[in-house]
Amino acid sequence: MFVIAILLVIAAVVLYFVGRSQESTGWRLGAAGALVTGLFSLIVSMVYVVSAYEVGVPVAFGKVGTPMTSGLHVKSPFTDVTTFSTRPVDLNLSDKDVVEVRSSQGGVMYAEVTVKWAVVPTKAVELYKLAGSADAIQQRLVYPDSREIVRNVFARYSSEQGYASDREKINAEIGTLIKDRLAPRGIDVTTVNLRNVKPSDALQDQIDRKIQQQQATERALEAARTAKADADRRRIEAEGIARANKILNDSLTDKVLANQCIDAYKEAASKNPVYAVPCGSGGSSPVIVDGTKR
Repeated sequence: MFVIAILLVIAAVVLYFVGRSQESTGWRLGAAGALVTGLFSLIVSMVYVVSAYEVGVPVAFGKVGTPMTSGLHVKSPFTDVTTFSTRPVDLNLSDKDVVEVRSSQGGVMYAEVTVKWAVVPTKAVELYKLAGSADAIQQRLVYPDSREIVRNVFARYSSEQGYASDREKINAEIGTLIKDRLAPRGIDVTTVNLRNVKPSDALQDQIDRKIQQQQATERALEAARTAKADADRRRIEAEGIARANKILNDSLTDKVLANQCIDAYKEAASKNPVYAVPCGSGGSSPVIVDGTKR
């Protein structure tokens, strides 16, 4: 715009002198119009509007100025302004950008991560010096640092922790480290989301084999527990029978046996007139029970 303004002023001067030499009013009016247009273009080139949710970094002759906030600003015609959006931006590490990580055991996994970041307006000058543009901030700073931190964190955990048991802990650790890394550079990381962790095909085969081994071990342990319980039950039953037999054997004296014999044959003699049976010791002394006499 500044170059156009200069050209229009030069054109106005030329038209003025041509019109003066020819004493033509039309040339003079053309010169006046060119001059007005040139002055307007010069004023426009000195005004810059920073949109809402943006911050501008002015650069004049290689010198970086103070950040320009949203609103109308007056600048030198020789000043270029680079703007940065202050709205949050999502960096999605997925699909072709998915992060390949290795666990502490060497297992390969694929981590999908989303990093939500935004430019800190007061740090726009530092970011301009580091990156130069808004797109370069993500490609040169957020993208490589995030991938590096994701790999380093997963390398401290086992494969099982990485894809299953400790995913929330890993996500929190990644978020903290990315924020700490990028904050001094003027990048505010608001959210880090570990969306998915997928084992590689080789690691998935190892996981399946381990699960099968665990299931076989559990079945063997259950069978051993069942066999032990059954053996304990049979032992307890045998011990009970043995104790009962010992008690019975200790209580069956000759007198007790003779009395039980007499009682038994009394009951039998009640159905017969006379009943004789040997109930004495060793069967040598017969006992006669008369069923008619009670």
